[in-house]
Amino acid sequence: MSSQQRNSRRRFLRNAVGTIAAFTIVPRHVLGRGYLAPSDTLTKGVIGVGAMGRGHFEYAGTRTVAICDVDTRHIQLALQALGGGNGVKTFRDYRELINLPEVDIVHIATPPHWHGIMAADAAKAGKDIWCEKPMTRTIGEGKRVLEAVQQHGRIFRLNTWFRFSDNFYGMNTTVKPIKKLVDSGLLGWPLKVTVSRHTGFDWKFYWVGKTDLPTEPVPQELDYEMWLGPAPFKPYSTHRVHTTFRGYWDYDGGGLGDMGQHYLDPIQYFLGKDNDSPIHVSVDAPQQHDDAVGIWNKITYTYADGCQIILDGDGSMTDAAYIEGPKGKLYKGFQCTIPDIERKLAEFPDPAPVTTDFVEAVKGRKKFALNEENGHRSCTIINMGKIALQLGRSLQFDPVQQVFLNDEGANRLINPPMRGPWSI
Repeated sequence: MSSQQRNSRRRFLRNAVGTIAAFTIVPRHVLGRGYLAPSDTLTKGVIGVGAMGRGHFEYAGTRTVAICDVDTRHIQLALQALGGGNGVKTFRDYRELINLPEVDIVHIATPPHWHGIMAADAAKAGKDIWCEKPMTRTIGEGKRVLEAVQQHGRIFRLNTWFRFSDNFYGMNTTVKPIKKLVDSGLLGWPLKVTVSRHTGFDWKFYWVGKTDLPTEPVPQELDYEMWLGPAPFKPYSTHRVHTTFRGYWDYDGGGLGDMGQHYLDPIQYFLGKDNDSPIHVSVDAPQQHDDAVGIWNKITYTYADGCQIILDGDGSMTDAAYIEGPKGKLYKGFQCTIPDIERKLAEFPDPAPVTTDFVEAVKGRKKFALNEENGHRSCTIINMGKIALQLGRSLQFDPVQQVFLNDEGANRLINPPMRGPWSI
């Protein structure tokens, strides 16, 4: 090759590299809907900017560009938290936010009665979704979200992280060694898991509703009609909205709705039941009010293979192990009846790796560790328990069809009617 040819080739390569580099920084709206250059910062719209929503503005690799809330006080506080706004768009109707072309991710931090509709609508609008727990208020809504996310090719993250990081409440360890212990077979099978304050899990029974709510004037700053949305109309009362909404069946399910997915999702994971559901749920509880969530003593779930999850609400199971099997027990603080357990577990393989960085999941179009599939299954446990509590009876469940057996009343609560014009 001559000197002139070599110089020409070098110029060509330099120009080609420059052209490729230029393409990697072209804004995605120029390259077409859905394109995301690896170097881009993801843009985010947050729906619901109360305390929870405002706590999630900062996430590495993302930038908040739009917010939505039905309470103008929340909007004002959110703009302050965002340093005055700096061009952040504000809305009172979430539908305007999800249709913004500049939004990549929709973060849903509303009460749960809105989660299903908003997540499904966001998926249809081509947005990836970060949703607070519980995933949905009903089993039927969970199924619709799963279908919408997969039909539209979106990435979904449910915001409870204990299956893959952080100390798992009273166990004083991450879930990883618990998963290794269960997978090792050292405890035997089937297993019984007891979720109780004595094993390190508080059911927060202060999230109960009031049965004598006074009717109050709606505050000027609140669009109460939009706050209710698909929920049945009930006269406004301060205790019904914002921080205390969890005490009412129309919007959530008390401490079970608040903490259930944090506590139960890791159990589904370490039992290897991410694609399964219990076949039976029984409850020991006082008769529940039709509006206000009350307390309960026990909720027991049984799987087809005999595994059980017992939710101990009244704290009577003082000596219960967190996990009990025919060959051993695991107690609070990762105390095990099997001698030298840590050395023995070291001989077993670690759980399979999963994608736990949401930005990485979105950019690489990889399924997030806690997604629309396993999130729906762990949320279904919560919603099975809520239905059994509301009806005051034991229920049989078909994990494949995801319906109750021989119980029309229970099946009506899988897809309860929504107040018009809302639907999912």
